[in-house]
Amino acid sequence: MRRQVLLAGLETRDCRATGAAEGDESALFEALVDHLRPAWNGGRVRLLLSAFAPSTPDRPGPRVWNSQLIRYAGYRQPDGSVVGDPETADLTAAAQRLGWRGRGTDYDVLPLVVQQPECEPRYFDLPPDAVPEVQISHPDHPWFEQLGLRWHAFPTISNQILELGGLRYTLAPFSAWYTCTEIGARNLSDTNRYDKLPEVARGMGLDTGRDRTLWRDRALLELTVAVLHSYDQAGVSIVDHHFATKQFVRHEEREYKSGRSCPADWSAIVPATSGSATPVWQRRCEPTRELPNFSPHQAPWPTGGAEG
Repeated sequence: MRRQVLLAGLETRDCRATGAAEGDESALFEALVDHLRPAWNGGRVRLLLSAFAPSTPDRPGPRVWNSQLIRYAGYRQPDGSVVGDPETADLTAAAQRLGWRGRGTDYDVLPLVVQQPECEPRYFDLPPDAVPEVQISHPDHPWFEQLGLRWHAFPTISNQILELGGLRYTLAPFSAWYTCTEIGARNLSDTNRYDKLPEVARGMGLDTGRDRTLWRDRALLELTVAVLHSYDQAGVSIVDHHFATKQFVRHEEREYKSGRSCPADWSAIVPATSGSATPVWQRRCEPTRELPNFSPHQAPWPTGGAEG
């Protein structure tokens, strides 16, 4: 039985008894799908965390190999290029070694690779209704849709260990909503990700032959505008970076007034665009780690992700 509790806006699901039997990866997968559906909530994305069985002294907890429950595949090509998301190329190769075969497009949804303690991993394809996506268009540039850009509606982080009450929950996925810069100024823009700024700049008629024209900056802004517009048009929860940083400052002030510190990672709270135009730019955060907290899993495959 799974219990649901609402704590300060975060809904938590008690899944500690789910998939307790050795080799019961199917039950874990179904519970993960059951996390995605209510988190989606028809576009009004919920803050939701599902906690599965923690590690014990004689038995590690379950895990999934995916960094997020919904991610796009990245297929390494013989010439070194990647079709899809280069960030997931290692996971894609690992899933292929397990027998998974994608379509080879830029936006193939990866399967979930689920692993029980001391068992071999298994992969499961997500059902379409658990993977809502948003097609990216621009409010002023009709040609933008021809780029064929899209992104999944919300993030669900799944490769973090939750350290809480002296326990380590190795599978504790949590969902939230995106900030527009995460998609427009990072996922679709970074040169080691989808690297779409040159295409956007060409569509805008910008001179990409010289950095001095600031074509990257202008394309980055318009791509972020397109993301925010598209999510709003689709009725999907998303926040802009100005709202998000003001919200953090209000949280920080409340903590200080209550006599508590407010540790943060400066690189995580300052947005990828217009950082100096936000109220967090002048803040200086000490590298402090406190508990409860999340820590990343070690990747289950060798670094390099060579095909096997």
